[in-house]
Amino acid sequence: MRVLLVEDEPEMASALRDALAGSGMVLDHATSLADAELITAPGLHDVLILDRQLSDGEGLSLIPKLRAQGNLVPVLVLTARGELTDRVEGLEQGADDYLTKPFAFEELVARLRALKRRPATMQRDIVTIGRLSYDHFNHEARVGDNAIELTRRELLVLEALLRRLGRMVPRSSLMEAVFAIDDEVQPNALDTQVSRLRRKLADADSGVIVNGVRGVGYLLREEP
Repeated sequence: MRVLLVEDEPEMASALRDALAGSGMVLDHATSLADAELITAPGLHDVLILDRQLSDGEGLSLIPKLRAQGNLVPVLVLTARGELTDRVEGLEQGADDYLTKPFAFEELVARLRALKRRPATMQRDIVTIGRLSYDHFNHEARVGDNAIELTRRELLVLEALLRRLGRMVPRSSLMEAVFAIDDEVQPNALDTQVSRLRRKLADADSGVIVNGVRGVGYLLREEP
């Protein structure tokens, strides 16, 4: 596993280098946001460890820059700022995990390995197919600058299809994603939601279609 550490405290960086090397990881080190932007590139690192209080600014500001470049590397924020508001802010700004100092190196290593195991589609903030883009964090579907108005259940259907992009999603999986255990669900409820979603995607000229196999499931794919 190749890790990028963005940390300007020499003693902390040295300790992390030794600990991660002992766990079989390769560590690249940047001491500032500017250096991190020069070092990182899409697909180069498996995980990024990011401090918040850096010499040239707030560490969280790096995350949207990476995403804008198409860099989907999972980000673990490692910082002394551990108040609830700090943790919430970090996660809302796009961090995949948040760990406060002081910490146990064993826990850090376990979290890094968990982030690397996470499926690529779960790491993405925004997924694009055809002319459709979907922001998982804000739960918003767009075609260009235009938002597609979807109901809560239509969004849940779309999210479930996007998480298994390119694969048939069984009806049972879609039912679990869209309806709660206590919901009173009519036999054709799922088909109704899919039909409405399919129509809205077509009306928006999204460039994607929802194919179905009766009694089996549905597949989201780009129009030929």
